[in-house]
Amino acid sequence: MIVIGLTGSIGMGKSTTAKLFAEERIPVHDADATVHRLYAGEAAPLIEAAFPGTTHEGAVDRKALGARVLGDPQALKRLEAIVHPLVRKAEAAFLDRARGDGAKAVVLDIPLLFETGRETHVDAVVVVSAGEEEQRRRVMARPGMTEEAFAAILARQTPDREKRARADIVIDTSQSVDDAREQVRAALTELLLRQARR
Repeated sequence: MIVIGLTGSIGMGKSTTAKLFAEERIPVHDADATVHRLYAGEAAPLIEAAFPGTTHEGAVDRKALGARVLGDPQALKRLEAIVHPLVRKAEAAFLDRARGDGAKAVVLDIPLLFETGRETHVDAVVVVSAGEEEQRRRVMARPGMTEEAFAAILARQTPDREKRARADIVIDTSQSVDDAREQVRAALTELLLRQARR
C-alpha cells in the first residue's frame, strides 16, 4: 500500500484535491476533520485544562481558542502537544483499516506536513498549489479573514515555492476542477507504477 501525503498552503485547493482522490476510491484521512471531531470530544477537556475558558458545553470554541494561540508560538506549541498525538492515533487506526481492506493507496491529508516533519512518514508527497495571487484571492474571500490573520497563518507555513520544490508531484489547482481531476488521475497512475517497480 502506498501512503501519499497531501499538503498545500492555505487557499491552494487541498480540500478539493482530497475529494478528487476520494472520488477515485482512494481512502483519505483528513487531519482537519479529525481535529474537528477531537475538538468536540476527546481533546476538549485537555484543551480546557491548558487554556481555561476556550470550551463551551464540552466542545472547543474555535474562535476563543484561536484568539488565545494565534500569534503566540509558545501557546501554539502547547496546543500542538495536546492535539498532534491524538491525530496520529486516529491516523494509525485509519492506516490499519485500509491495509486490512486491501487498499492499494491511501491519502493522508496533512496541512502542516513539512512543518511537522511528516514527509518522512509517507511514501510520496503531493503538493497542491495555485500561485500567490489566486491564493490571496481565495483566502481573502473567506468570511472574517483579515490581512493580519492571513499573515499569521502564512508565517506558520513553509513557503509554497519550497513545498513545490520538495514535492514528488505538484497539482496545479489554478484552473478548473476537471483539470485538477485529470492531474489527480495522472498522479495516481504514476505513483502506483513507481510503487510496483520497487
